[in-house]
Amino acid sequence: MASINNEEIQDRFTESSESEDSNFEDEDELTHIIPPEIEDTRQCLKSRHILGILGFLGFANVYAMRVNLSVAIVAMVNKTAFPDVPDNDTFNHCPKPPDSQNVTHRDGEFIWDEATQGIVLGSFFYGYVLTQIPGGRFAELFGGKLVFGIGVLLTAIFTLLSPIAAHMNFTFFIIVRVLEGMGEGVTFPSMHAMLARWVPPLERSKFAAYVYAGANFGTVVSLPVSGWLCSLDFLGGWPLAFYLFGIIGIIWFVFWMFLVYDSPSSHPRICRQEQAYILASIGPQDEDEKTSIPWCNMLKCLPLWAILVTQCGQSWAFYTQLTELPTYMSEILHFDIQANAVLSALPYLTSWIFGIIISIFADWLLTKGYLTLSLSYKIFNSIGKFIPHRYFPLKTN
Repeated sequence: MASINNEEIQDRFTESSESEDSNFEDEDELTHIIPPEIEDTRQCLKSRHILGILGFLGFANVYAMRVNLSVAIVAMVNKTAFPDVPDNDTFNHCPKPPDSQNVTHRDGEFIWDEATQGIVLGSFFYGYVLTQIPGGRFAELFGGKLVFGIGVLLTAIFTLLSPIAAHMNFTFFIIVRVLEGMGEGVTFPSMHAMLARWVPPLERSKFAAYVYAGANFGTVVSLPVSGWLCSLDFLGGWPLAFYLFGIIGIIWFVFWMFLVYDSPSSHPRICRQEQAYILASIGPQDEDEKTSIPWCNMLKCLPLWAILVTQCGQSWAFYTQLTELPTYMSEILHFDIQANAVLSALPYLTSWIFGIIISIFADWLLTKGYLTLSLSYKIFNSIGKFIPHRYFPLKTN
């Protein structure tokens, strides 16, 4: 293919725009204007970058709303209602620090034993698992923008209702947490659908890493902020962790609905060069086309089962740590709530940083031709799943 510079591309658009028949509504026509590897770079903030920024903030917020309970429950539970651990019980508990008697600990108002706390922390995932597959299908049928936005909005609403529900009734609180999980369950599959329409293949590793890194970023922010809010006296402390991130989620929803669109062809303000570049890289997109799901072929697909099994293992370790680590550090290691929250956030801080670094390195290997796309996925996913699980038991020793 002959080399085409940006000036020649701009001339083509200028000549085409002067023609009465050129309205750039024909996607097939757009794919021939700019070769996939060429894009005008003079526009600093492109439409897909806005999608990436708001997607990042959306995941940051839903994870903040997900993990705030892990810290808040430390302040919610009345620990003096249960027999204290004997001072000489060092087999299952670390000895309390010598100065622990001089530290004032504010007890919570809910008399929940450890089994009940496990139900509270796990109830979110009862709903979360139910909407994973339907969420992806809804995104295909109704558009990823609406499904992702509604998912975050519902999560925010039920987060705001959580303190009220907890004070009303334990069962009501569990129901609200399940509904919150159902709302958040559609976020990842709907974002997959959005990125498939918006991001050229050679950008996807890095772009997806940036967007999904919002989950770790939200966790890093939410844990220490929630710990600090729980230590305050205003409104009881711990409800503030739910109110703050719930309000942020509603504000985010407004920006998302006004600034993001389902595809480049439906965006009214997208730069023509960017639109042509995306369509030439990905191909024409028919938003009205409803594809059927090959269920039988999927069930017989061994690579799919391999991915499913490895993801289940990764999710077990990740979500066990996410939900139980603050409680473990409080009950077993006896950290106060603010130190507990900061230390609990450290694994997600390193995950966020290294996730971005590795994604840049992976894209560099792809563009240089050192790795194929399939081999890149296998290598980096294997590393990402093996190393954390290999050293997971060390955290408890």
